[in-house]
Amino acid sequence: MTTSTGGQAAARLPEGIYELLHTEALALRVEQLPDLSPSFADVDDEDTPDVLSRHVADAVRQSLAAAKPADRVALANRLLQELNTADRIADGPTQLQSLHRPDALKRRQLRRPTTKLSDSALLTNSKDDPNLAAELRAEIESANTVDLLCAFVRWTGLRLLQPALEELKERGAKLRVLTTTYMGATERRAIDELVKRYGAEVKINYESQATRLHAKAWLFRRDSGFDTAYVGSSNLSQAALLDGLEWNVRLSSVGTPTLLQKFEVTFDSYWEQRAFQSYDPQRDGEKLDAALERNGGRRTAVPGAATGLEVQPFLHQEEMLEDLEAERLKGFNDNLVVAATGTGKTVIAALDYKRLCESAGRDLKLLFVAHRQEILKQAMRTYRDVMQDGAFGELYVGEHKPAQWKHIFASVQSLSSLGMEQLEPDFFDVVVIDEFHHAMAPTYRRLLDHLRPQQLLGLTATPERGDGVDVAKQFFDGRTASELRLWDALDADLLVPFHYFGVSDDVDLSQVEWKRGSYDTAQLNNLYTGNDARAAKVIRELRDKVTGTDQMRAIGFCVSVQHAHYMAQVFNRAGIASVAVDASTDDVERAAALERLRRREINCIFAVDLFNEGLDLPQVDTILMLRPTQSATIFLQQLGRGLRRAEGKAVLTVMDFIGQQRREFRFDLRYRALTGYGRKELEKAVEDEFPYLPSGSQIVLDRVAQKVVMDNIKTQLRFNRVQLVRDIASYAETELEAYLERSGNDVKSIYRSTRDSWTGYLRQAGLIEGFSPLESVLIGRIQELSDAGEKKLLGRMAALIHVDDPERAEAYSMLVGADAPRYAELGRREQAFARMLFYTLWDDGGGFQMYDAGLDYLRGY
Repeated sequence: MTTSTGGQAAARLPEGIYELLHTEALALRVEQLPDLSPSFADVDDEDTPDVLSRHVADAVRQSLAAAKPADRVALANRLLQELNTADRIADGPTQLQSLHRPDALKRRQLRRPTTKLSDSALLTNSKDDPNLAAELRAEIESANTVDLLCAFVRWTGLRLLQPALEELKERGAKLRVLTTTYMGATERRAIDELVKRYGAEVKINYESQATRLHAKAWLFRRDSGFDTAYVGSSNLSQAALLDGLEWNVRLSSVGTPTLLQKFEVTFDSYWEQRAFQSYDPQRDGEKLDAALERNGGRRTAVPGAATGLEVQPFLHQEEMLEDLEAERLKGFNDNLVVAATGTGKTVIAALDYKRLCESAGRDLKLLFVAHRQEILKQAMRTYRDVMQDGAFGELYVGEHKPAQWKHIFASVQSLSSLGMEQLEPDFFDVVVIDEFHHAMAPTYRRLLDHLRPQQLLGLTATPERGDGVDVAKQFFDGRTASELRLWDALDADLLVPFHYFGVSDDVDLSQVEWKRGSYDTAQLNNLYTGNDARAAKVIRELRDKVTGTDQMRAIGFCVSVQHAHYMAQVFNRAGIASVAVDASTDDVERAAALERLRRREINCIFAVDLFNEGLDLPQVDTILMLRPTQSATIFLQQLGRGLRRAEGKAVLTVMDFIGQQRREFRFDLRYRALTGYGRKELEKAVEDEFPYLPSGSQIVLDRVAQKVVMDNIKTQLRFNRVQLVRDIASYAETELEAYLERSGNDVKSIYRSTRDSWTGYLRQAGLIEGFSPLESVLIGRIQELSDAGEKKLLGRMAALIHVDDPERAEAYSMLVGADAPRYAELGRREQAFARMLFYTLWDDGGGFQMYDAGLDYLRGY
C-alpha cells in the first residue's frame, strides 16, 4: 500500500495505533493509509471496512494493555499527520479513573430528598407533602457545608435531625447557626448540643429591643455545585419542622441560581455583624440563661372543653353527634362510635344522652358500663359537668352500691356478680358500653344478649381486635355511626403530636416461648428484670431524647409487677424520682401517685397494664414502652395516655425499646394502626423514615431497630390460611387488586392450591356472603351449579394466575361478557383463546357437548 501522496510506503506503525484505527476504520479506505499489515494486501476494496475493523479489534485486545498514555498520544499524532490534518493531541494528558476525598474512600449510601437537587418546591406541611424534618435529614446527608438562620432553636426540633447532624460532624463538614433569644423561646440545651455534640459554630443576637431576626432558612452547599436552600416560616423546633401552617420554599442552584447566591452573600454579611456574638457553652452559658429569662417564655394555648358552666362540644364532637342522629333517623338504635383516645368519647356520649333526654321530654334511665373503677369515676364526672348536676349518677363498682338505680355507672364485673336475670331487659332506656372492643368477652356478651334498651351506644378507639375480630361486624352489622381515627385526629390538630423513637435494646426474644399470640410473660420477666445493661440504656436514651428528666411526666409500661418495681428502683438510683403501681396498689395510693406526677414531685410511674385505659392525666408527656406489645389495641391505648393536650405541652415523646423478635411477632399491626398505612405502604415508609405522617408527628427508628422492623414486616407475607383470613379481614377490601396493592401480597399467596380462592377467603373473613366481582364475572350464576361444581370451578381459579399478557386478558374478558359472540362467530385467534379458557376451567370437558355451553355458564345465561 502507498500513502495518499504517492510516496514510498511508510514504515509499519506500532501496534498501539490500532486503538484509534478501530473507531475510524469504516470511514477510511486501505489505500489511504500507511502499510499496516501484509495480511491486508489481498483484501478487496468492498470488503476492506469489515475486515479491517475485525483485525483492528483483535489487535487492540492484544496490544493496548501494554501501551502507555504517552505512547498513545505519539501514535495518534503520527496518524493525524499521515491524514494531512492540522489537529494534534497535546502532550501530557492522563486518564481520570475516579473522584474521591482521600479521607473518605468508602462510598456512602446517601438518601435523596423527595425533591430533586435541581428542582424547586413549596412544602406546606400538608398530608401530601413530605415533612420538613425528613427532607432536612436527607439534605444534610449529602451537604458539604450547612448554614442555618432561625429566630429560635428548641431541643424538640434539634433531636429530629440527630442522626444526620452526627454524620455531618463525622465527615468534618462545617455547620454554622445564627439565632436569637427572641421571646425566650430558644432552649439553652439545644444551643449547647449544637456546639458540643455536633461541632457547630453558633452566633447569637442577644438584643431584645432592636429589630429581631425573623428569617428562617437553611442553605446546603455541595462541592458538586448542586446547592439547595429552604426559606420559609420554620424555626428549628418540633412545631416549625412538622406542624400546621408552616410554608417553606425549596430553592436550587440549578433552577434559582441568583437566589442561592443572594442567600450566601446575605448570610455571610450577618455572620460578620457584631450584633451576632459567638457562643461558647462554658463561657457564655449564664449570659444566655439571663437573656432568655429576660425575654420571657412562650406558653402554648390549650383549648378547653367547657365555656362557663355549660359544656360545649368541639366542632369534631358536634359532627359526630350529628352522625349519631342521622343513623337514628334511619332506624338504627344500636350504634358504634369510633374515636381516637383523647378526642372526648365520653363527652360525646354525655352530650348525646342530654340530647336524648331533651328529645324525649323526660329523664331517661342510664347504664354506663366499663371494666375499671377509674374509667367509671371519670365518666360520672363528665356526665355531671354536661348535665350540670353535681349529684348525677351512682357508682356500682367495688364497695359502691347504688340506691336509686336511675343513672348507674357500673363495672361489668359487678353486674355479672349481681346476675343478669336481676335486671329487666328494658329497665334502662340508654346503655353506653365504654371500650367496646372488650365486648367479645363472655361477661360483656351475656350483658349485651340480655339487655334491650331503647338506645345502645358503643364507644371505642379500636374496633379491630388482635384476634382479627371486628366488633362493628359482630354487633352492628359492620356499621360505624361515626369514626375519627388517630391519624385523622392528629391531622385535625385535636391531639398533641407525638415523636416516636424506636430504639434497639439488644435483647434477643427469638427464643422466648410464644403462647396464645404473645410472648410468655414469665420468660420476658426473667429477661428484663435485673437486666442492668438494658435499664442503663433506657436511662441513657431517655436523657438523650427529653429536654430534662426532672421536667418530664412519664408513664412506663412494664411486663410484670417485678419488672415495674425493678425499673422504679433503677430510676431512683439514677436520680429520676419514680414509683411503681400495680393491681395490688390501693386506690388511695394510686391516686396519690398520679397527683405527685402531676405536681412533678415524681417524674415517672411504672405500671403493669394499669393505665392502658382510663388515665385522666393530660400532663403526661413521655411514654416508655418497656415490653413488646403486638396488640394494636393495647399499643394505641398506651400511646393515647399522652396524646391529650395540656398547657405547656408541645409534643408527646414515645420511646419504644425494640429487641430481636420471633417470626410470629408482628410490627406491622401496630404501625398500621398508628399510620393507617397498608403493609406495602408501611414497608416503604420504614425505608424512607416515615416522611408522610400527620402534621407534627414523627417516627424515628435507629439503624438497628429499622432493620429489625423491616425484616419483620417482610416476613409477614408468608401467612398460613388462618393468618391470611385475618389479614384480609383487617384490610376490609373485597376487590382482589385493592387488597394486593395495599397489603403487598401477590396473587399466588391467595391461589396456592385448588383448596384456595379469593371468594372463599372473603367469606371466611366475613366480608361477603355472595361472590367477589372478579370471580363472579368468571363464574356468573354459579349458585345454580351444584356444590361440587362450584368447588371445582373455584379450585380452577388458581390456573388463571399465569395470564399476564394483555391480549389474552382482554380476550377472556370479552368471552365472559354478556354480549360475547358465539364460538362460530369468533376469529381463529379468538377461538383459540376460547378453547384455552374452556379447558383451563374444565380440563375434562365439564360434561359440556359444545364450547358455547360451557361459556354460557360463565356468561350467566
